[in-house]
Amino acid sequence: MKNRLISAISVACAGCLIFSFCYSNKQMQSQGLTAGIVASAAVTVEEAAAMPQVSDADVATTGTAQLDTFGYANLGLANVEGNINIREAASTDASMVGKLPENAGCEILGTEGDWTHISSGEVEGYVLSEYLLTGDAAITKANEVARYTATVNTDSLRVRLEPNTTSEILATMPEGEELEIVSETDGWVQVNIDGEYGYVSGDYVTCATTLADAMTMSEARYGQGVSDVRVDLVNYATQFVGNPYVWGGTSLTNGADCSGFVLSIFAKYGYSLPHSSRAQANYGTRVSTSELMPGDLVFYGSGKSISHVAIYIGGGQIVHASTERTGIIISSAFNRSPICCTRLLD
Repeated sequence: MKNRLISAISVACAGCLIFSFCYSNKQMQSQGLTAGIVASAAVTVEEAAAMPQVSDADVATTGTAQLDTFGYANLGLANVEGNINIREAASTDASMVGKLPENAGCEILGTEGDWTHISSGEVEGYVLSEYLLTGDAAITKANEVARYTATVNTDSLRVRLEPNTTSEILATMPEGEELEIVSETDGWVQVNIDGEYGYVSGDYVTCATTLADAMTMSEARYGQGVSDVRVDLVNYATQFVGNPYVWGGTSLTNGADCSGFVLSIFAKYGYSLPHSSRAQANYGTRVSTSELMPGDLVFYGSGKSISHVAIYIGGGQIVHASTERTGIIISSAFNRSPICCTRLLD
């Protein structure tokens, strides 16, 4: 009995010793860890002052910069009727390098006084800040005006009159061309080309919601031997790029259709033309596409039926009132085959 009592007391004492050791060791580890934290956090007042400070505004800016709205990290939107002139420098005396059409998007690169430094499409320059929407206002408006477009992702794409591979070809589009989508059905995408409707295979286009971007002034190029009146007419016509398309209209600022645009441009130079692309094709002298000069007229349509007219501006490009969505634009003269070309200017 005495031996059992001694054994029990021995076990109890051993347990107390083990508990005491573990508790002490835990306290030491805790104190050591705490001391380590305090030691690593301890800095002088001078060191603290030298550390970079992160404010709430910095956090908000960083978060905004990571956003991608229609391809822009810091979106600006043209808030004008018509278009904004893009200047080479932050001054109204600086050369114009492009135009930002109404509701077109741009990347905001910075500000300089009353001017904003932007990049859009192939154009970089300065616009007056008062004509731009920025921040949440730009994003809200962009969601309202963005276009659903199909971009050609193959070397050459046929646009057909019907959604099948045996239908008549309306036009042929190069890689990178952006087409206005009307509808999608059974693997085919219906598109609007200068007011005419055709179909392209969905396998060869990338469909996305996009914003219009800037037009460069260098898109209006001139060939050798071009008369002053031709240069002047092209300069006059291209200044209306970005203005609206209005069916039956003849106003260069408030809206014109394709023949109304041509009628009004040539009226300034003393030519009286009818308000019909078919009728306009009967004026002047017929020329081949290889003979085209700036100021000549180029006619398009289906088969031999003319339904659209444009002004050739040189460099393989035309200026024309295209569609209600795109308005007056500059584009390639040979995205589709012309039916005929005429020359009015001597």
